[in-house]
Amino acid sequence: MEMSRRERTGVVANGPMPALAGTDVIVLAGGLGSRIRPVLGDRPKILAPVAGRPFLDHLLRFLARHRARKVVLSLGHLAESVTAYIAGLSPALPVETVIEDRPLGTAGAIGFARRAVASDPVLVLNGDTWLEIDFAAMLAAHRREPGTLATIACVRVPDAGRYGRVELADDGIIRRFSEKESGPGRPALINAGAYLLSTALMDDLARGPARSLEREVFPRLAPGTLRGFVADGRGFIDIGTPESYARAETVMAAAKP
Repeated sequence: MEMSRRERTGVVANGPMPALAGTDVIVLAGGLGSRIRPVLGDRPKILAPVAGRPFLDHLLRFLARHRARKVVLSLGHLAESVTAYIAGLSPALPVETVIEDRPLGTAGAIGFARRAVASDPVLVLNGDTWLEIDFAAMLAAHRREPGTLATIACVRVPDAGRYGRVELADDGIIRRFSEKESGPGRPALINAGAYLLSTALMDDLARGPARSLEREVFPRLAPGTLRGFVADGRGFIDIGTPESYARAETVMAAAKP
């Protein structure tokens, strides 16, 4: 069904439409979590306790507040711990799980979850990353340019060394990605782990065989079809290392419930 003008612009009769209304969300949470294992042991990263609650609780409450249509958790390593936890929840939005029988990488995991989502675009989030972002503005930017296949949320950080850098043109087109640096990095824009992916790209991922979204898929997209959306980095944190996990308590304690 074609969207009305009000739906396309994010405005409804009684005020602004919730930012993610009608949007399906895939949360990638199947990784091994090797770097954080000394702190978490056999607990999956997405269940790491942060500010008094498992990280998954924060994500689900955040997505429910923005009225996402459903959440699909892409699981693999320690999936049984996550499914057992979900079984005891009463989330404010539908939650579905898909479980890999072997590691598929980011692109493979998204392609595997394709059958569980229906919106265009689909929001994909890294399950170890928190990002306070204006999703309505990001969606509007994604839809503004015909032919956009993917939009990546980017934030500026003081040390981009362990993330790698994203270089944007003035019109938001991504020029290139730079690899991670050894030793201390410099301030730069980075991939913040939130993506809007079009139906066409989702279908391509479902056909395989790419494993890495960042190294195999994004660099090969046609020029002008991959864009960046610069978000406020003050609400950005990942919990992938012991050091960043330790900082997450402060960021999440200040996050909206």
